[in-house]
This record gives sequence, structure tokens and C-alpha cells, in this order.
Amino acid sequence: MDEYEALLQKAEQELPERTEGTDRFTIEKVKGHIEGNKTVLINLKKIAKDIGRDENHLLKYLLRELATPGKYAGERTIFGTKVSASLINKKIKKYVSEFVYCSECSKPDTKLIEEKGINYLRCLACGAKKPVKNVV
Repeated sequence: MDEYEALLQKAEQELPERTEGTDRFTIEKVKGHIEGNKTVLINLKKIAKDIGRDENHLLKYLLRELATPGKYAGERTIFGTKVSASLINKKIKKYVSEFVYCSECSKPDTKLIEEKGINYLRCLACGAKKPVKNVV
């Protein structure tokens, strides 16, 4: 029995450390600064990639929600007005709840598809398909 205990102790030591939190899907907070009367973000494209959505789709949504002009300039995103980071993060969370999480199983394993001019959110986990509004 001593050999078993030694092997068990060795196995426990070799286990990887537990990471706290059960959420495998985390959204990075925006990083940026204000230049004059413009807001410059440096990681919006990375956030779009992390959530698995087209960067232009996310930008169009944010511009509409924040009622501000804006564009991509290389890797940076420039909004035409001063916008607080907390407000941008709140709008990104709203975007994720509308366009990323499945309404049936609440998993982020979804894909935006278009059929006959209507956009749908297709869940790759449970197979649910739900129409979503267009971002104009």
C-alpha cells in the first residue's frame, strides 16, 4: 500500500495548477487612450478575433450603439468623439450577448450565417438557429 500512496502523491504533484473560474470564454477589456477629442483603441481587432466575429461587424455595431463616427487605421480603432472605456466594454458585452452566445444553451460556440438576406446565429453546440438583427 505504501507504493500506491507514493505513486498517488507523485501524480498529485505532477498535476497542472487549477485555474480559478469556470468561464472558458473571457472578453478582454479595451485598451486605448484619448487624443484630443478622439478615442483611440489598440485592441478592438483582437477582441473581435477572440469572440470569433468579423472586426467590421463589431465596429459597425459599436459605432451605431455609441452614435459616433469611427474607422480602423491599421491596427488601431479611432472613434470621432471621446468615449469612456467602461461604456465601450458595456457595449461589447451587449454585442456578445446578442451576436455570440446561444439563446438556447448559452454557449459561445456560434457562427453568424446569412440565408436569403437574413442573418442567423447558428449554435455549433446544440444546433439552434435564431435570426439576429442586421447591423447597418
